[in-house]
Amino acid sequence: MGVSSMVPLVGPNVTINSIDSYQINLTVIGTSCDKYPAKQHARNVARRLGISHGLIFLAGQPNILLRDSDQERPFRQRRYFYYLSGVEEPDCALTYDIALDRLTLFVPDFDLHRAIWMGPTLDRDNAQDRYDVDRVLYKSSLRPELEAWLSTRVQNSLLYMVHESELPEGLPTELPLDSIQLMPAMNAARGVKDEYEIRMIREANRVSTLAHRKVLEGIQNMTNESQIEGIFLNTCISNGARKQSYGIIAASGPNAAVLHYGKNNESLSGKPLVCLDAGAEWNCYSSDVTRTFPLKGEWPSKYVSDIYKLVERMQEECIKGIRVGVRFLSLHNLAHDIAIEGLMKMGVLKGGSHDEIRASGVNKTFFPHGLGHHVGLEVHDVSEREITAMSHELDKSRYGPVVNVAVCRAPCTLSAPLLEAGMVVTIEPGLYFSPLALANARKQPFAKYINFEVAEQYVHIGGVRIEDDILVTASGYENLTTAPKGDEMLAIIRDSV
Repeated sequence: MGVSSMVPLVGPNVTINSIDSYQINLTVIGTSCDKYPAKQHARNVARRLGISHGLIFLAGQPNILLRDSDQERPFRQRRYFYYLSGVEEPDCALTYDIALDRLTLFVPDFDLHRAIWMGPTLDRDNAQDRYDVDRVLYKSSLRPELEAWLSTRVQNSLLYMVHESELPEGLPTELPLDSIQLMPAMNAARGVKDEYEIRMIREANRVSTLAHRKVLEGIQNMTNESQIEGIFLNTCISNGARKQSYGIIAASGPNAAVLHYGKNNESLSGKPLVCLDAGAEWNCYSSDVTRTFPLKGEWPSKYVSDIYKLVERMQEECIKGIRVGVRFLSLHNLAHDIAIEGLMKMGVLKGGSHDEIRASGVNKTFFPHGLGHHVGLEVHDVSEREITAMSHELDKSRYGPVVNVAVCRAPCTLSAPLLEAGMVVTIEPGLYFSPLALANARKQPFAKYINFEVAEQYVHIGGVRIEDDILVTASGYENLTTAPKGDEMLAIIRDSV
């Protein structure tokens, strides 16, 4: 980046007065002024480790061939490696010397044959310019560098790794190795996003919004779930996001009751709703967006309208509750209370008070998953999990009826931390009418609270889920997801005939 301007020549005996007119020419050497903050991340991890000496070693994802094939697997960088490098290139490695505050990137040695067929791999000069590292060396230097550190290391300093299996061959068998502490330290560091990371998540959401809108604009002309997936992918790729954060879910009708439906190949004919759960990835950072919508610009029945508006209320009320110091599990609890109230009004739940129905856990038949999760380098991102807001015993008695611990992902667990500024979490309530879940519910003690005749009137709908990515800020929250929903969503479908 450069700003060119005319600058008056100033000699040693020239005085510039305050009324003189002059401009400044600023020139920045290099091609990358906005590098991924790898060095800052490395320092954050070292602080989490609480040590002043040691060497962090991480191996990147290598190129791997498909089994019994000469074709390479689609490349996906290891997320712990990316967090400390910002490098989305195969066959790399890194070290971070904590005492020297020195981050070193190792890039593949030049391979003429591969360069001719596939193009040259990342070279040292290019890598030094592109990435926020102190040194760039070739991969052939990795083992000598590790051996040199081992021979000169401060007593009791350790080699920190996430996976011992990533160690280069040829090192001594007895190593001062710690493969326990690094992952929790990195998880804790990754839980709160910095400004750069938030921009990447925001950009992923921007592309996702374009794709969701494109689907709404064309849905009346589509006849199969596969077309929904195709339009979404085409829009993402055309706007620079070649990868998805997860497999696209384009579930119509009863398929929407399958939480991770992925076939995306059934006819849309006669289906009242489509649940589209899809999010683009931008520079390895995820978005996670779900919209449920009718095939026309109006609700096909009161059943559909009622269930959508109930889930919409669950989401809106929970989003309003996002702020620093809130326990995410409390929001999950709020979503269940709203769901129980609504399902009672609709006649799906009956035969007891709100508290009695809640205590039975019957509501988990219709809302079986967590309210949300962290979003970052993974769509279900990592975080520090050891912090507890309440005692476990109190948690179990209070939240047991609304939490399926086995399927609820962080931060909706019994050991969830309080929300902090910089966290990005999803708010994704849903209500589902699964024939399998209802059949199982008939065998449970809480079956007396379900009006199965009424519940079965919703089976053809499948389910409704609405999901946004929410940034926790110092003053509250920012919704990073702008994909249309509610009345705006209906208007787009209606006006796109």
